[in-house]
Amino acid sequence: MISTKLNRHYDPTFTVSDDYKASLPDLQNGPASLIEGADVPIQQVGISDFKLPLKYPRPDGELLTLETSVDGYVGLEAGKKGINMSRIMRSFYDFEDDVFHLDKLEEVLETYRNELDSKSAYLRLSFNYPIKQESLRSGLEGYQYYTVAIEGTMDANGKFRKFMHLDFEYSSACPCSYELSEHARETREVASIPHSQRSIANLTVELNEEIFIEELVSHCQEALMTETQVMVKREDEQAFAEMNGAYQKFVEDAARLLYEQLNEEERIHDFVIRCVHMESLHSHDAVSRICKGVKNGLR
Repeated sequence: MISTKLNRHYDPTFTVSDDYKASLPDLQNGPASLIEGADVPIQQVGISDFKLPLKYPRPDGELLTLETSVDGYVGLEAGKKGINMSRIMRSFYDFEDDVFHLDKLEEVLETYRNELDSKSAYLRLSFNYPIKQESLRSGLEGYQYYTVAIEGTMDANGKFRKFMHLDFEYSSACPCSYELSEHARETREVASIPHSQRSIANLTVELNEEIFIEELVSHCQEALMTETQVMVKREDEQAFAEMNGAYQKFVEDAARLLYEQLNEEERIHDFVIRCVHMESLHSHDAVSRICKGVKNGLR
């Protein structure tokens, strides 16, 4: 039995030469004979949730720097063991000083395809986007943060598709609960409060043309009317109660109101909407999901 005593010491002065680098093993980019399991294509392989600050444009031309979580993938053909994972991040860092918007993703995806010798590529940037919101009556202002992601795909033919995801929070007052409460007041003079709850609409839109996040948020505000508030004094709380009374909605109503609004936007090719009312009456949620209905589109 051969015993080898290894040197348990890190040498900070060691310099890596070109010859030394060339001698390093590289199993990830090895031949097909090293493949474990079925020798079949993999649709997406890469890295997820690497973070860096990126710049995004506002409608007024101002640039906003936001911490961004990046998912980058490419397709892997049969006969290839794997990809150079670090190149996903290194290639992206070449764009770190650029201004990011949906059409910029096309440039990054083309770089991925070329530098990783892949036919297809996928990229998703996720961040929290602040928009200043004015209170309903008191004149105060505060930042509303929206969970947003912009996403791009490129297939083997070089076709680029662009998507935006948005979570929009709103209040939903139940029309049925309102009528039952009014009935109790009118028939038995019993104090009664209809139930309402924080709700959320998860939107995914596929775009023909660029659209600002502010514009998509505005579509949601116009459709639902009862966005949750940031800065609130007593007069704002009263206004919000009145607003909920004026714009009562079931979860089905919310989905259809958003459908009506997004369907009129020519820059949106396709969309899917999922509304969730986190019931204060029930211990479960009420959910409604609707898509535009484009052939072979989002489902």
